[in-house]
Amino acid sequence: MTALTTAWVDELTAALGPDAVRTDPDVTVAYARDQALMAEAGTPAAVVFPRSTDDVVAVVRLASRHGIPVVPRGAGSGLVGASNAVDGGITMVLTRMDAVLEVSAADRLAVVQPGVVNKALRDAVAAEGLFYPPDPASYDWCTLGGNLAMNSGGLCCVKYGVTTDYVLGLEVVLADGRVLRTGRRTVKGVAGYDLTRLFVGSEGTLGVITEATLALRPAPAADPVTLVATFATSAQTGQVVESVVTSRVVPSMLEVMDRTCIRAVDDMLRADLDRDAQALLVARSDAGGAAALAEIAELTRLCEAAGADLVHSTADPAEGDLLLAARRAALPALERLGSVLLDDVAVPRSRVATFIDGCDAISSQYGLVIGVMGHAGDGNMHPTIVFDATDADQRARAVEAFDAILELGLSLGGTITGEHGVGTLKADWLEREIGPVSADVHRSIKDALDPAGILNPGKVVRRRG
Repeated sequence: MTALTTAWVDELTAALGPDAVRTDPDVTVAYARDQALMAEAGTPAAVVFPRSTDDVVAVVRLASRHGIPVVPRGAGSGLVGASNAVDGGITMVLTRMDAVLEVSAADRLAVVQPGVVNKALRDAVAAEGLFYPPDPASYDWCTLGGNLAMNSGGLCCVKYGVTTDYVLGLEVVLADGRVLRTGRRTVKGVAGYDLTRLFVGSEGTLGVITEATLALRPAPAADPVTLVATFATSAQTGQVVESVVTSRVVPSMLEVMDRTCIRAVDDMLRADLDRDAQALLVARSDAGGAAALAEIAELTRLCEAAGADLVHSTADPAEGDLLLAARRAALPALERLGSVLLDDVAVPRSRVATFIDGCDAISSQYGLVIGVMGHAGDGNMHPTIVFDATDADQRARAVEAFDAILELGLSLGGTITGEHGVGTLKADWLEREIGPVSADVHRSIKDALDPAGILNPGKVVRRRG
């Protein structure tokens, strides 16, 4: 550590206290990266653990004075390197700011700090008969600050949408240390620019979110009805997805797995799945009672009309959870086969089948196992490349296959990310999707709010020059 670094670390320690600033190599390396295997990462000079907005302000003001990069971070569940450290910078871990500050049943909202775990908020509002819908796969350990920064989704997006659909307002510390409050507590409000949505999904590049006011919904019925169906072709699966979109049915989940995932899950769970099926759909209705049964009955009809080999439904919650467990086990099952590179591509729902078949062709082209799972109801697919991370040739082919999948998604009118974000892993792809004018606007916004470029540099949009 240089004398200059020691000086600013001493300033941090004086401001936050010795237990909130760590420079030990075993600690700094532990906070160097998120879950993205192939994303570049540096080593922070210091890791800080603020407990309040005032602490965050102190860190950001110090970083601004000294020109030190600041990387905000939650639990580290991200998948694109968005919270990966910058060499010599400060990694700001917000997990100690973990208070649910308010739950208002009358206004159907909650006010939270960024370190609150997604499931903890769900549990806190359940006592009021309320529900916070966004449900990332890591909902039992990911933090709301990370969900907000990445605009996370989840299995229930087909009915309930993504994180931004539930954000009423934010408290954000800007790059110069000023505290900005956006939004409001009212159901409606259109005064001024929508700054709230600007910061949701900005991946910590425009400001540090220190508080959020979130909309809640009435809790869904406690008796969901679940359906599973298998198909001989991807086209049949795609037909069901299209039929759901054009019907009056809005399931709370509509998930898909391809044959590679089916076989991997069956090997792990010994669940007696149809190993010859090309695709498996899992759907759920949380409408409750007769309404849920009617929705699943209509989904059954749509699956049978598409030529499903098997359709089975149950109103037993325990059995339904077992059926859903197969879908949730897809990624862990693939991870048993080797290292994985998990992609996140959303396509128009009418192109889901074409995308699945295209990923199968990419698998053959690069000689790698690629399993496709995803949220069929909103077109958000998660192709997962399996490879040997110790084999340089396989690593190179995995990167090429990853890029080919992104290209396939764009060619079908899709997007390079539906819920995981851009980070470093896809920063070079963003302009290809949004075009040079939009990329220039992105840079202008970044330059206006963070002219020195200290907030999460290198993520999302590359700076000019």
